[in-house]
Amino acid sequence: MVDSVWCLSEGYAGMETQVVGLAEAMGLPHVVKRVRVRRPWDWLPGRLWPVPLSAPTADSDPLAPPWPDLVISTGNVAAPLAVAIRRASGGHCRLVHLQNPKMPLRLFDVVVVPRHDRLSGDNVVETRAGLHRVTPAKIAEGADFWRDRFAHLPRPLVGVLMGGSNRRYRLDARAAADLGAGLAKAAEAAGAGLAVTPSRRTAPAALEAMRAALGARPRFIWDGKGDNPYFGLLGLADHLVITADSVSMISEALLTGKPVHVARLPGRSRRLGRFVEDLVADGYVRWFEGAFPAFGYAPLDEMPRVAAEVRRRLGL
Repeated sequence: MVDSVWCLSEGYAGMETQVVGLAEAMGLPHVVKRVRVRRPWDWLPGRLWPVPLSAPTADSDPLAPPWPDLVISTGNVAAPLAVAIRRASGGHCRLVHLQNPKMPLRLFDVVVVPRHDRLSGDNVVETRAGLHRVTPAKIAEGADFWRDRFAHLPRPLVGVLMGGSNRRYRLDARAAADLGAGLAKAAEAAGAGLAVTPSRRTAPAALEAMRAALGARPRFIWDGKGDNPYFGLLGLADHLVITADSVSMISEALLTGKPVHVARLPGRSRRLGRFVEDLVADGYVRWFEGAFPAFGYAPLDEMPRVAAEVRRRLGL
């Protein structure tokens, strides 16, 4: 019996949506716990934390009794805290961790990892892409809401989903200008319209550079104000171009069955590079090479399968 669930994360949107989405898909009541930790714990491996429950900052959500029946966690900070919660509960609390915990797998009941993490074990559930909360119903609703607003754009319609710079990739003004120039040239050749939406991580200078590079091509660019066109683009675009930094946006787009073109960025990540290359090899995505070739695949929705498998392994 599971009466209480904590969804434990560092509060990053792309990570938190996975743990909350899994709890929802499993039909479990849950509370979101966002935590940050002080130095030196934020850069030390979790296995070296002597007293993990003393590591969170004062502005973190409290981690105190009554302890939950289940913790669903994600991230390098949440993993050692989840293990400490189980110990504090006297072993009562069960643990499900998403992504590589970088701790012994035996400390968790279930570990859900994307294939590019290259982990294996009796308690490991592997996925092709990241988990998320996007559903066909949300995409259909977004398409209905935005249909008239995009009606003036020529077809095919290309949705451009911009991420942002991180420790591995750079999406600054120069990178955005280069991508924008490539998109403008490809759109002109295809007679396509462009609809661009930034994310919370997109730097204003990068968005302005994209706007300038697209020039006079028929386009829509969301300025971050008012209604977010994200679901509308997933529902209405004929092609989707997504920057390589975002596992979450690529994973969400695969629910559509539409051509997904991943735009390279300056920088390098062996792990994220494997993620895209695995999807390329399986026919789910292609690298953006200055054109919008049509291709198809069966829509990829990992959440129902993973939720059912985790319930089974927990005996729920």
